[in-house]
Amino acid sequence: MTGLSAKAVWQDAGRRFALTGKGYRIMRPLCFVLMPFGRKPAAGGVMVDFDAIYGTLIRPAIIDAGLEPLRADEEMAGGIIHKPMFERLILCEYAVADLTTANANVFYELGLRHAVRRAATVLVFADGTGQLPFDVASLRGLPYSLGADGTPGAPDGDRKALAGRLRAARNERTDSPVFQLVEDFPDVQRQKTDVFRDRVRYSNRVKQDLARARKAGVDGVRSVAAGLGDIDELESGVVVDLFLSYRAVGAWDEMIALVDRMAPPLAATVMVQEQLGLALNRAGHGDRAERVLADLIDRRGPSSETCGILGRIYKDRWRQAVWEGESVLARGLLKKAVRAYLDGFETDWRDAYPGVNAITLMEICDPPDPRGRQLIPIVAYAVKRRMDRGHSDYWDHATLLELAVVGRDRAAAEAAAADALAAVREPWEPETTASNLALIADARARRGEALGWAAGIESLLLKRAGVQD
Repeated sequence: MTGLSAKAVWQDAGRRFALTGKGYRIMRPLCFVLMPFGRKPAAGGVMVDFDAIYGTLIRPAIIDAGLEPLRADEEMAGGIIHKPMFERLILCEYAVADLTTANANVFYELGLRHAVRRAATVLVFADGTGQLPFDVASLRGLPYSLGADGTPGAPDGDRKALAGRLRAARNERTDSPVFQLVEDFPDVQRQKTDVFRDRVRYSNRVKQDLARARKAGVDGVRSVAAGLGDIDELESGVVVDLFLSYRAVGAWDEMIALVDRMAPPLAATVMVQEQLGLALNRAGHGDRAERVLADLIDRRGPSSETCGILGRIYKDRWRQAVWEGESVLARGLLKKAVRAYLDGFETDWRDAYPGVNAITLMEICDPPDPRGRQLIPIVAYAVKRRMDRGHSDYWDHATLLELAVVGRDRAAAEAAAADALAAVREPWEPETTASNLALIADARARRGEALGWAAGIESLLLKRAGVQD
């Protein structure tokens, strides 16, 4: 026994006790909950009822784990609002952070928590409500089911899983990425800061070298990569830049090999796994690519990008079946491709990429799928909203071009083509768009319709790609 403090709290054998009017009671370790309040929208249009999530899932799980739940709105304190918040983040033995909707306040609080607490921070998120941001995607989060009304979909099972994770956290030595990755943190000496400063300069130089190498093609990127040394020793930004540089020059085998050399947390991120699926498909390993993306959807839920790449896999298989004269198989694969692209667009209507691909393939169907015409204004609105925010790139203009060709709007198609040609970054971009226009032209030719002006745009794109003189 350590004796009675001024606050009538004493400790014995690792347990804390408090003096009450009825005698002493065991004080459970505190578990602070970082999460939004009320109802908030998530990806896919779902309204998440966070108060219900807390009341029927998180709070009971914390109690089941033998802890005392504490949420910011459960105890009001005077003075500056940040002081009690900081105290709870710093002093509570445990914490649960709900990362659903990527709420800015929650992420700020999580960053502080990871900076001051080595362990006992458990992350949760609603399954199927979009991807976690890149910086936390590699952390071991626990998904929970969400019902159609935004409340817990499987409260009993998820409560049991969260309680188990909290009990396991007692034995976790480190779960903060800051303490895991920064040696001797927080005792960082001046020498280490100097090394960090040198590495930042080195990283910026490598990124500049890669930017120049991409213009030189595959051999240029390979030359830079050969001088980088051990991939495990490089910062993630450089590795990702190299990974995407290989993609820019079509070095699919190098992309695949690089994933095997990455640090496991980086290799497991959604972005890397999605691009691995793309590279595998381009390298002719469609079955493995499909498995990678299907596994990603099972673990992290569908997203516009994941489903879009999966749609491309089915689209390529459809083209191969057409080439081989397998007409029945081709029809089935075309339907699967349309479904995958539609799933991606319905996951996030702000992303026009899967939407325009679904529309293009619907136009190719025999007869054309009428849903495509209904989607045209929705996809056009999505891409124009993005452009209005000042984030336009080649694919935005290319999307408007494809939509105009499907809609037989020559003036709009020629205007979008001019903007797209001026925004080309990599040769494969206009080549991809030209390929889609060729598919539309072939389908219409089979139906006895010809759009000569669209063929002219296709030729300009191929010329810009360096495929046609």
